[in-house]
Amino acid sequence: MQCPFCKAPDTRVVDSRLAEDGTQVRRRRECEKCGGRYTTFERAQLAMPNILKRSGDPEPFREEKLRDGIGHAIYKRPVSPEMVDHAVDRVMRKLRNSGEREVPSRQLGEWVMEELRDLDHVAYVRFASIYRAFEDVNAFREEIERLQSQPSAEERKSQLPLLEAESTTRRRGKNA
Repeated sequence: MQCPFCKAPDTRVVDSRLAEDGTQVRRRRECEKCGGRYTTFERAQLAMPNILKRSGDPEPFREEKLRDGIGHAIYKRPVSPEMVDHAVDRVMRKLRNSGEREVPSRQLGEWVMEELRDLDHVAYVRFASIYRAFEDVNAFREEIERLQSQPSAEERKSQLPLLEAESTTRRRGKNA
């Protein structure tokens, strides 16, 4: 890898370790020419499915667009960047695990709403109001009532799965 300081073509790895729950490799590097040290992060680049828009046109998945949508919903809410990172990672994992070449934008929106419901209820309602195109105050009221009637994230995690597939997925998620 090229040195960011002196642009020498080769650097050596001083230390490597796993980062971000094992999804990245953190490498400490040193330039043999100038002695500069810096850190790099390596992550597997996996193919993501296209997003099938409501118009029927496929569009390449863009993580920045996902982050922007979540960012608008959580604006001025007490949600940490780490919590957003984990939510984005979970949505992207669902996309990859779908096994499809194209995923409807409707499905992607539902996954985002699931994550926002667990992060912050105000952010969830903000996102839902745009995603579901609320027409009036009654639509807001109905969505809030639906939100209040559902179990919290902690309650859902403590419940036993109804299907074996859910149980297997949860076990894999905990062991990964």
